[in-house]
Amino acid sequence: MKKKIVVAITGASGAIYARLLLEKLSQLKDQIQEVAVVMSDNAKDVWRFELDNEDFSQYDYHFYAKNDFMAPFASGSARFDTMVIVPCSMGTLGRIAGGISDDLITRAADVILKERRKLILVARDTPLNLIHIRNMQTVTEAGGIICPAIPSYYSKPKTIEELAMTVVNRVIDLIGLENESYRWNEDKA
Repeated sequence: MKKKIVVAITGASGAIYARLLLEKLSQLKDQIQEVAVVMSDNAKDVWRFELDNEDFSQYDYHFYAKNDFMAPFASGSARFDTMVIVPCSMGTLGRIAGGISDDLITRAADVILKERRKLILVARDTPLNLIHIRNMQTVTEAGGIICPAIPSYYSKPKTIEELAMTVVNRVIDLIGLENESYRWNEDKA
């Protein structure tokens, strides 16, 4: 069964993760029914600053305004099965943990959780204070998955993009998509 995925991008540092995820989902489109995207204003600013472009508007996905509560995924009846927030700011995480649906991102996250579907938060901040940790615990206990943007090194990445892709590949696995990527201690054909 093909996936219906919401990708939300917030203003935490780490626009590279969002870019690589959008590109990877394009490559895996045969497994996907639909990708819907929503970005905060800060996410657009961070993307411009970190990536020196506005390419977020070039992807062949339907983009929704941050306050468009008429977006299909603002309701459980739309049957989006997965939501990824990448990168996920601590402010967004806190609002989700507190059940505050003050924009489309937090409303959609609330919908995903109430419908017992898959919510993946690619948390991007360091160090963490006790409030962050407790918010992560709350979201985890509610059924969400905290996937910190912590790259792995055992695949011996040679570029920043390869390093960031180690996080994106984990997200793709968590979504449940088939993906060719480095697997620890597996023989390569």
